[in-house]
Amino acid sequence: MAVKKVEKATKAVKTVKKAAPKAGKVVKAAKVEKVTKIEKVEEVVAAPVKEKATKKVSGVYFYAVGRRKTSVAQVRLYVDEKATDSDVVINEKKLKDYFPTASLQNNMLAPLKAIGMYGKFSMTVKVSGGGVTGQVEAVRLGIARALVVFNPEFKKVLKDLGYMTRDAREVERKKAGLKKARKAPQWAKR
Repeated sequence: MAVKKVEKATKAVKTVKKAAPKAGKVVKAAKVEKVTKIEKVEEVVAAPVKEKATKKVSGVYFYAVGRRKTSVAQVRLYVDEKATDSDVVINEKKLKDYFPTASLQNNMLAPLKAIGMYGKFSMTVKVSGGGVTGQVEAVRLGIARALVVFNPEFKKVLKDLGYMTRDAREVERKKAGLKKARKAPQWAKR
């Protein structure tokens, strides 16, 4: 009985080997018919996309970099006597789209208002990293530094108001065995 089972198994293996293609042999795929008629094509309606604030500003600019926490802002100030809030472009978005609240906008534009140059510059800003507060303060430092490049006499006023100081506070790293940077698990005597 065991002999018959072995014979059946060897026959099955032989039939499988015959059916399987050999190595190096090309197997042809089934032919695909070409589509010649194009039937009704439905129009795809795209959702309205917010317009990018890509106003091309050219000419002489005053450049500076500002940092705060993990945010880095590259600021370019262009002299423009008739500048408005829409001439402030941050990461290819208008000021009100990127920083929507008035407190963030006021904090960012504080150096310009402090020296009475608000509305005299249009600017482009590239900012990355960190959160909203870090980005606003990085842009603010960048604006203050760019104003000093524009006119070194502004440095005294901006420094007295604290806009020229790089805030060096950053998040302390987490340590092994602790829950956060310094918070330890509850200690029990027994």
